[in-house]
Amino acid sequence: MAKRNNVIPLAEVRPVQFGQALSERYLSYALSTIMARSLPDVRDGLKPVHRRLLYAMRQLRLDPNSAFKKSARVVGDVIGQYHPHGDQSIYDALVRLAQEFAARYPLIEGQGNFGNIDGDNPAAMRYTEARLTEVAEALLAGIDEDAVDFRPNYDGTAQEPVVLPGGFPNLLANGAAGIAVGMATSIPPHNAGELCDALLHLIRTPNARIETLVDLVKGPDFPTGGMLVEPRESIVEAYKTGRGAFRLRARYEVEQLPRGQYRIIVTEIPYQVQKGRLIERIAEIINVKKLPILEDVHDESAEDVRVVLEPRTGNVPAELLMEQLFKLTDLEIRFPLNLNVLDKDNTPRVMNLREALQAFLDHRREVLVRRSTHRLAEIERRLEILDGYLIAYLNVDKLIKIIREEDEPKPKMIRTFRLSDLQAEAILNMRLRALRRLEEFEIKGEHKKLTSERKDIKALLREETQQWDRISSEVKEIQRKFGAKTELGRRRTELADAPAEVEHAVEDFVEREPITVVCSEKGWIRAAKGHLDEQAAADLKYKEGDGPRFRVHAQSTDKILVFATNGRFYTLGADKLPSARGHGEPLRLMIELGNEQDIVQLEVLQGGRKFLVASDAGRGFIVPEDEVVAQTRNGKQILNLSGNEKAQAFAIVPEDADSVAALSEGRKLLIFPLEQVPEMGRGRGVLLQRSKADRLADAQTFRLAQGLPWGNRLISAEELKFWRGERAQAGRMPEKGWPRARRFKG
Repeated sequence: MAKRNNVIPLAEVRPVQFGQALSERYLSYALSTIMARSLPDVRDGLKPVHRRLLYAMRQLRLDPNSAFKKSARVVGDVIGQYHPHGDQSIYDALVRLAQEFAARYPLIEGQGNFGNIDGDNPAAMRYTEARLTEVAEALLAGIDEDAVDFRPNYDGTAQEPVVLPGGFPNLLANGAAGIAVGMATSIPPHNAGELCDALLHLIRTPNARIETLVDLVKGPDFPTGGMLVEPRESIVEAYKTGRGAFRLRARYEVEQLPRGQYRIIVTEIPYQVQKGRLIERIAEIINVKKLPILEDVHDESAEDVRVVLEPRTGNVPAELLMEQLFKLTDLEIRFPLNLNVLDKDNTPRVMNLREALQAFLDHRREVLVRRSTHRLAEIERRLEILDGYLIAYLNVDKLIKIIREEDEPKPKMIRTFRLSDLQAEAILNMRLRALRRLEEFEIKGEHKKLTSERKDIKALLREETQQWDRISSEVKEIQRKFGAKTELGRRRTELADAPAEVEHAVEDFVEREPITVVCSEKGWIRAAKGHLDEQAAADLKYKEGDGPRFRVHAQSTDKILVFATNGRFYTLGADKLPSARGHGEPLRLMIELGNEQDIVQLEVLQGGRKFLVASDAGRGFIVPEDEVVAQTRNGKQILNLSGNEKAQAFAIVPEDADSVAALSEGRKLLIFPLEQVPEMGRGRGVLLQRSKADRLADAQTFRLAQGLPWGNRLISAEELKFWRGERAQAGRMPEKGWPRARRFKG
């Protein structure tokens, strides 16, 4: 029998607890996600995929002045050398760095279709082209001068930078967002000019207060503009703790029209809000009449955003309309701040504003020292070579003789003229034309210049004050190139005071017109224009298997009361009901009504009336109409229930009513005085009709002298004399010929 090569020897099998193995592997996954995928580095503000993209593009020489190259070429190099992940995820990262509406200071300049603010996808990578921007160039400046550490790539065939030199405050300028395991980060973009002001102040005053820094960094500056309406106290607190949120609104202007009309033009929308979905949401609000004062919305955007909102009437203040839209749509958002980053030791932690700025300055100082040390070593090497050249000029004839006569001239030259190995090698590699007299003067001039530079660099490395002066100069250069005086650097998000409360309510401006509220057996509700008669109501269409149940005449300014089997009253605005042109909407979507609950009664709120409510257990009471109005979707609990009880009966109490009729499911009828039923605001009530197994089917109030309306018949007081009794009795069966319905109405 052939031996199997894939059998593991028993000695190599180690027993391991499943929980221990799982925790070890999950910890490895979590650390990988945190450090190699989701959180940015505080020094250059980049995640690994972004850093590798920029470095790969630099290796392809895609600087701002070069020609564009296909995005597919860039993605291929990144996958092949640095980032062995899916090409689509890498291309998505590249696209985001190039989108002007996503990145405050784009790091990549794109050519082709890179998507738009409507949410449309970019073209495939084979169709688009890319190159670096000046901002990316600033981030990469000095990377070949030993400014940062390098490490082997994933397969050990190349080297990649651990972090970029970061000559631009990218973390706060462009922001970041990511979700790791057990932690997340969310950093809004800021204005680079303001960040430079704060950096310069921090260099002068290392222990600067957060309040002072907020005077310089006034708040986020989003690429899509908008209005920041967060109070200063909240902004300061967010920057102190590294956690908080910023209230951002769309920018709009009011365009006056003839005859007192106007329309609202939205010119800037909040950051990361897709314009297409925003318009769909506004259109949905109009269709379901959640905002009846808004007539229409349409998009007139070209390169700039222009969303037109048309109010139903010019009497509605524009501020009121916009306040309602801010509440109902993403025209207002709260952008979170969670300054959770990796520090220089690769440890995730939440920093405040000063710590994040100081980390950038410390990194710039380290880069300055490393670049200066690298430059000093290059100068020392060059000066050593130049010293050898000067010796060669002074001893040209001897050198030529040694080179011509010696088989190995290099050792002889070193012994004769006391040269170093580097100097001897440089002299041997010198061209004959370099032995001209003119070259000697040039070498002496270069020697003098490098000697002076070496002196300056040594002084820079000795003096910390000079280092911070140099960093200040670099920050000022960043401010000159990308500050407020440039088109890219001007502040786009305007800071405004928190909005004041609007005095009027939306209901004050709803146009009053007659409507008919229709609710089907399965709870689909809608509002038809006008007061429909029987014939017009019969023409209404219902879903298959559904039919009519409630139909009430109302005005568009009315409130609709809904009493449900859970004993709760709900209140709906008639102006917010969907149009009767369709089948309407399920009432359960408008109020918090469970699928196991049903509607008992639907009425128009009039005020001042009284209702009789009762459960199927026969308990009930009278409640004033003004007590049942609910303010929220959850409704207002009026009739308390226990066990499997449910609300069963509802009746309007006429002013002249003096009696109550209670009817059980077994068709037992009881008539008793109305004065025996208490008036309450909430509770279980008193027992109206007693029965051990029978349940209450319906209850009605009426004036005894006028008789009891039951179905299509009016039963006189004389006929009712044998059914009159006291509250909480069982009642008697009706006579033959009386209605057999278990409800007094319908």
